[in-house]
Amino acid sequence: MPRLQLPGGERTRLTMLYGGLLVVAGAMLIGLVNFLVGRGLNTTISMAVARSPLDSDGDAPTLHGFARATPSTRVPSPADQEAAAKAAKEITTVAEQAAQHQLLTVSLVALGAFAVLSVVLAWWMAGRVLRPVGVITRTARRLSGENLHERIALDAPAGELKQLADTFDGMLDRMEQLVGAQKRFAANAAHELRTSLAVQRAAAEIGLATSDPKAVARIRRKLISVADSNERLIEGLLLLSVSEQGLDRRAPVALDELARTVTAEHAASERAGEHDISVRAEVSPVTVQGDPVLLTHLVHNLVGNALRYNHDGGQVTVTVRNGTLRVTNSGPRVPPETVPYLFEPFRRLHERRHGTGEGAGLGLSIVASIARAHQARTHAEANPRGGLTIEVAFPRPERLS
Repeated sequence: MPRLQLPGGERTRLTMLYGGLLVVAGAMLIGLVNFLVGRGLNTTISMAVARSPLDSDGDAPTLHGFARATPSTRVPSPADQEAAAKAAKEITTVAEQAAQHQLLTVSLVALGAFAVLSVVLAWWMAGRVLRPVGVITRTARRLSGENLHERIALDAPAGELKQLADTFDGMLDRMEQLVGAQKRFAANAAHELRTSLAVQRAAAEIGLATSDPKAVARIRRKLISVADSNERLIEGLLLLSVSEQGLDRRAPVALDELARTVTAEHAASERAGEHDISVRAEVSPVTVQGDPVLLTHLVHNLVGNALRYNHDGGQVTVTVRNGTLRVTNSGPRVPPETVPYLFEPFRRLHERRHGTGEGAGLGLSIVASIARAHQARTHAEANPRGGLTIEVAFPRPERLS
C-alpha cells in the first residue's frame, strides 16, 4: 500500500498535521458537549416548565400551575389535565429546539475560530521545531574545503535536534581532520618525489659531466640509492592503499613466531651490527586473526623504525603478550606533543636524510593503517630516557566483525 505523502515542505506538512489534529480534537470535544447537553436538555426544560405557573402571556398554564390556580374544592377534569400536559410538551419542545440551535451556532463559530488559531499556532510551532534543521541545512550548504572550521554550536536544551546538531559538529571535526591529513599527505608526497628527482637530476647533470671513473662510480651509487628510495616510497604508498581497503580474508597468525622471525632478521642486519644495537624478543604464544602478509609488514616497519631511530649501543625490545605487540627502543628524546603526529604519512622527528636504507616516511602510518584493518588499537608513548614505546593491541577473536 503506497504511503500517503502530504504536499509542500516539512513546515507545511507539520502545520497540516498539527493543525488537523487540533481541529479534529476540537470538533470531537464540541460534538461531545452537544451530545451530553442535548441528552439532559429535555429533562431540564421540562422541570423548569413544570415549576412555572404560567407562560409569559399568562394563558398557558402547566399542570402544576393549573392545579394551584384552581380552588382546592375543584378537581381538574381529564380534559384540563390533557390540555395542560399538551401545552407543557409544546413549550418544552420549542425551548429545546431553540436551545440546541443556539448551542450549535455558538459551537460552530467557536470551532471556526479554534481552527484558524490552531493553524496559526501549528505554523509557529513547526517553525520553532524546524529552526535547528534550518541552521544545519544552511551550514551544510555553506561548507567547503576552505571553511570546514565552522560549527553549528546549537544553543538549545538537550533533545533529538540538539543531539543531531552535536553529531553534525562531530562529523565536521572528523572531516576537517581527514581533509587536513589528505592535504598534508599530498604535499609531503609531492615533496618526497620532487626531492628525489632533484637529486637524480643534479647527479646526472653535474656528476656525469666528469670523466673521472671514481666520480662516475660514486654518482652511479647515488643514483641507485635514490632509485631504491623511490621504489620503497612507491611500495609504501601501494601498501598503504591496500591496508586502507580493509581485509578480504582472515586467517590464524602466530604473532609470537612472526615477531621472533622478524626480530632475528633485524638483529642480524647491517645497521644493527654497525651501530652495536641490541635487538631481542620476549614473546609468549599469541594467535591473532588477520592477513599474514600485512602483519609481517606491520612488525617489520615497527622494528625497522625502532632500529633506524636509535643511537649507537642502543636497544630494541619486541614483546608479545596477551594479544599485544609492544616495541620499545632507546634513542633521542621525543617531545610528547609530537608523538600523535608520527603516525601520519611522511612525518619524522628529524629532518629527512638521504642515507642508504632510510625509510620513505611511511613506516608508522603503514603500521596504523594495517592496525585499523585488523581492528587493532595503536598507542605510542615517549620514553623518559629517550626513544619510543609503541603498542598494537589486537582484539579478541570473538570481537572481530
